[in-house]
Amino acid sequence: MLLKHGLLGEYKFIGKQGVIDFIDQTSCIQFDPVDICGKNAELTLQSRVKGFTKDMLDELLYKDRKLFDNYDKCLCINSIKDWSYFERYRKSARESGLSSELLDPPEWSEQLKNQARSYICENGSINSSELTLKGRLRWSGGYNGTSNVTRLVLDYMCSTGEMIIHHKKGTRKYYDLAEKHIPAQLLNAADPLLNEFDHLKWRVLRRIGAIGLLWNRSSDAWLYIHDLWKASSKNENRNEVFRVLSDEGNIIAVVVEGLKDVLYCCASDMQLIEEVLRNPEPKPRCELIAPLDPFIWDRKLIKSLFDFEYTWEIYTPDHKRKYGVYVLPILWGERFIGRIEAICDRKDYSLIIKNIWYEDGVKQTKNLKTTVYKCLKRFAKFNGCNNISDTI
Repeated sequence: MLLKHGLLGEYKFIGKQGVIDFIDQTSCIQFDPVDICGKNAELTLQSRVKGFTKDMLDELLYKDRKLFDNYDKCLCINSIKDWSYFERYRKSARESGLSSELLDPPEWSEQLKNQARSYICENGSINSSELTLKGRLRWSGGYNGTSNVTRLVLDYMCSTGEMIIHHKKGTRKYYDLAEKHIPAQLLNAADPLLNEFDHLKWRVLRRIGAIGLLWNRSSDAWLYIHDLWKASSKNENRNEVFRVLSDEGNIIAVVVEGLKDVLYCCASDMQLIEEVLRNPEPKPRCELIAPLDPFIWDRKLIKSLFDFEYTWEIYTPDHKRKYGVYVLPILWGERFIGRIEAICDRKDYSLIIKNIWYEDGVKQTKNLKTTVYKCLKRFAKFNGCNNISDTI
């Protein structure tokens, strides 16, 4: 798993091409707007991609158009090569319309969309605050009401594929017509997997490949794949997908010593197991892991394999927090050695270390402290900070 993710040994992902290669491999990385010491997608990439800078991701999304914003596992960043595989969801949005119960006449929603198109054609990409559309609409795929009809219309048009996010300023999204930025051949490409079950297989295989090893049980790794991620859902669909993928030779069962559940990996990853057998002790690295990193999508799996329990406490009430608001796991070699709360002070260009909690049994040797400090120096540079200070 660690070798696949490029978290052990020498860096396997380098520069802008490394960003593309990693997202191709992991299928998607989750986007979250919170920026305490880097946004989640940026944190995910900085731990793997040698020489990664935040500008690289922005360029690949909004200049090179090699990536695009998309709903996959929640709000994510996908490779543009996957555009056609999500056509079924855009088609569904087009067929459902802005709402099943419009408060204004049905033709009114089309008028609002036409106004948005015309404004963008005349003025270029826009933020929802730059255009005032009036009406009372509901959309089952989003929110409803009259407080920001423009935002609803623009988001809806994104869901149908008519618009894309052109760029972002902070947390503000700017929209533009998709046809201006995505080649027509790709924009209008048919869904390559017309059969619903084949599509389900494709999504499950991607999630297994994203993590490296995964089990056939309820998991946050299945988020937004039909009903597979719901804890209360029956597992017949998932069981059938696993059975077929196994029969086809696309996934391989893996028995892990000391673990009751059978895990599965993509058949294409068997070479990594062979690599581990040839070189059982790759050079260790120390990295800070993002809170929504694909490596730890399944927290129960991480607990079973690494004996490390992690909860992202950003939405936990203060009095219930065990650690801090935005705490990142610390990985060293093949072990999670602790967690850290770091804040980027952009006024003073300083990375402030609020606290470090080491796991039980971790000896704070000189070598460990030196290794962690070198990791923090790289992390500070990634955040544009010139110095590191602590309040410990």
